[in-house]
Amino acid sequence: MALDHAFFSTWRPRALALLRIVTAYLYLMHGTAKLLGMPHVAMFDKLQLFSLAGLAGTLELVGGVLLLLGLFTRPVAFILSGEMAFAYFIGHAPRGSILVPMLNQGELAVLYCFVFLYFALAGAGTWSLDAVWRRSAVA
Repeated sequence: MALDHAFFSTWRPRALALLRIVTAYLYLMHGTAKLLGMPHVAMFDKLQLFSLAGLAGTLELVGGVLLLLGLFTRPVAFILSGEMAFAYFIGHAPRGSILVPMLNQGELAVLYCFVFLYFALAGAGTWSLDAVWRRSAVA
């Protein structure tokens, strides 16, 4: 099978949806670890809900679920992109070189920030509640 324009046109929105689903699942695990203790991460044992980490966990839990479903993808992804920018500059940049995330363990925060920014611009992809609503609005 030749990789032609039709192939890429068909699979581009599906690949976007798969990227969103996998990213949302992984991100959701950060929220469940902080707020629900699953999976257990010892550093979150005494996390208080009304703290920066508690707010981050709430955004990760709620935002992760919404992104997983592909619901309100663009605004949610924009908010989560901002959260990850704050996480980098508040939690990681003070630990080392601001321009070299590998030295301050901030690679994941930077990656999430830019992947979420991409979702804010590109949308949810094919397999999403946003797409279902868009199709029903047209019909």
